[in-house]
Amino acid sequence: MAKPNYSFEKRQRELAKKKKKDEKDAKKRAERDAARPDADPAATGSDAASE
Repeated sequence: MAKPNYSFEKRQRELAKKKKKDEKDAKKRAERDAARPDADPAATGSDAASE
């Protein structure tokens, strides 16, 4: 009977966790970037007006 490879299983769990975390971070970054353009034109416009 084959011996279980716990190191492989642990590595797979770690990779799954990392992938899930990266996807979550990417989603947060996308939401943040989507909200940012609304504020940037106003800030850029006020900076241009003061110059």
